[in-house]
Amino acid sequence: MLSVIVAPMNSTTTSPLHTDLTNPPPAVLVPGARVPTKMEEYLFDLQGFIVLRGALSPGEVAACNETIDRIPRATPRNGWCGHVHREDHPEHRGISYQQIYEAGPAFERLIDHPSWINYVSLFVGGHDTFDWHHGPLFIDENFVNLRGPGESIPLHSGGHTGTLRTQFRYYNGRFHCGQVNILAGLTNIGPGDGATMVIPGSHKANIKHPQFGGSEVWGEGKGASADGIAGAVEVHLAAGDVILFVDATCHGSARRVREGERRTCVFRYGPSWGNFRWGYEPSDALVERLNPLAKKIVRPQQGLRPPDVARP
Repeated sequence: MLSVIVAPMNSTTTSPLHTDLTNPPPAVLVPGARVPTKMEEYLFDLQGFIVLRGALSPGEVAACNETIDRIPRATPRNGWCGHVHREDHPEHRGISYQQIYEAGPAFERLIDHPSWINYVSLFVGGHDTFDWHHGPLFIDENFVNLRGPGESIPLHSGGHTGTLRTQFRYYNGRFHCGQVNILAGLTNIGPGDGATMVIPGSHKANIKHPQFGGSEVWGEGKGASADGIAGAVEVHLAAGDVILFVDATCHGSARRVREGERRTCVFRYGPSWGNFRWGYEPSDALVERLNPLAKKIVRPQQGLRPPDVARP
């Protein structure tokens, strides 16, 4: 017969049902850089995204745009300009230049930018755990996207998928998100400009949105957008503003209907044990000129080989 042992209760004993498992706040990664307010933490938890106004200065925005303008527009899909690669995706999604931090100092400085580095560190989390074994963070994708009239991207992602890589998680007082995205406006993006669209709170959704399309909305010439999707809202940005969101939040864009060009830059951060989405490798030249923290974020781990085996 099993017996139950009950610990005596006294003034110094806390019931196991009321044990406080909340971890203390993690240390700030970069002292002196901008840190999230309690309201921003609350809104990120509630909505799955927040907007950081004026994250980039006018000078930084101009430098990014000047760098983009130096990439030949004649670069074909799947073509290269140095270590920058034009992604091979359908034309209705515009032009995407992957590995944009290879394009020069204007984008290098975004790797650990003081306007958001402490935000992504807090929301990706993993402080004092095995997730930090190789370092605090890793950028698994970084690119700029250029869209003109008629171009867009469909709504995608969502908490209903349960995807670990893009997950939202909050545990014992700390965030543990698989992928936190920085999307910076490099032009003013208002009504008609093809703004990013999100469904607030969808990072915690349990049910697939009934209006979600399948693979048929992504193919060549399909041109689907997030317009008309129930619950989706446009996030308007002035040049230099940033939307920070966990990738589990349903996101896409409105179709651009105005003349001109929408320009955005996206950096995706996750834990240091991650890997590149598309299999890129940062160049040695880039890594060598970065500061120690940025270097750790770009290349948190280097494969081990016997000393007599050369790297390819």
